[in-house]
Amino acid sequence: MASLLELRAVSVAFADRSGTLTVLADSLDLGLRTGRLHCVAGPLGSGKSSVLRVAAGLLRPTSGTVAWNGEDLAALGEDAVASRRAAHIGYVDQEATLLGHLSVLENVLLPAVPRRRGAELQGRAHQLLAEFGLAEVASARPAELSPGERRHVALARALLLEPPLLILDEPTTGLDRASADAMIAVLGAQRADGRALLVASADQALIDAADVRSTLGGGIR
Repeated sequence: MASLLELRAVSVAFADRSGTLTVLADSLDLGLRTGRLHCVAGPLGSGKSSVLRVAAGLLRPTSGTVAWNGEDLAALGEDAVASRRAAHIGYVDQEATLLGHLSVLENVLLPAVPRRRGAELQGRAHQLLAEFGLAEVASARPAELSPGERRHVALARALLLEPPLLILDEPTTGLDRASADAMIAVLGAQRADGRALLVASADQALIDAADVRSTLGGGIR
């Protein structure tokens, strides 16, 4: 059975205006199957976000290959990558970005809009909000929510289409310890439900909760 996500000898590097090359990840290998949580660890600025963007097909690696279900993304055009990502991955960026002019419910339903499935998926959206204790704020705007609530809304949006793989960038950043621990528990529940999760984090509690850890510059354990 092919891994849901596989990175083989992936390197990510950027050149600044002077031509100086900064290597963020070097020859990273990573394989992720269902029911597993893999944490990419490292301090601020170590390149964790870039690795996650590469894994999500949002950024091409400098070298190496990225495959979803055994399919090499380099062999696909941008439209094909975007189509497969929509079906395969729920992605939450570091800011847990929400659209401020939309309600919480409308934000959760955004992945359904291109497929014209909004009406069909309303029930699932309400169910996800209820599971995360957000049923009463479905009509609120993101600015009215706490940081933890916004992160749970972004996660509900990522789960709307029931993707087998979640990619989450710093899911506990900016949260107090209680809220961060609640998020870790939610991620553990998703793993128990059979999803694969790739997270980037500098939060030791989340790092410790992972099945496998990659530390940029420090290998895999």
